[in-house]
Amino acid sequence: MLADKDAIAMIAVKDLCAAARFYGEILGLEQLDSPEEQVLIFRSGATRLNVYRSEFAGTNKATTVMWNVGSELESIAAQLKSKGVGFEHYDMPGLKLQGDIHVGERMKAAWFKDVDGNILSIVNG
Repeated sequence: MLADKDAIAMIAVKDLCAAARFYGEILGLEQLDSPEEQVLIFRSGATRLNVYRSEFAGTNKATTVMWNVGSELESIAAQLKSKGVGFEHYDMPGLKLQGDIHVGERMKAAWFKDVDGNILSIVNG
């Protein structure tokens, strides 16, 4: 039923202006026209992220969105860091921390937060 339908990530934020700067300027996502004033829509590859105002922003303690960046993981992490993005460091079984990148047998990943504390990540897929 939904297997061939696109999914849209929904990200709760407190401040739409701060979120527009973070997702647009820091992450470099293209902001699309939105039919509603309380929702920002960003294009990321062939998918969309809808960013909306909510009193529950930043309360999720798990990853909200993950980008598969392939072999560009280290360079994208460095670019994000140069724009002031701080990375989260976790103690995770099977992963060793190398700088800001968690490295496992078959994957590498880096986690960071947006302005409201939503957890985002990049992975080498």
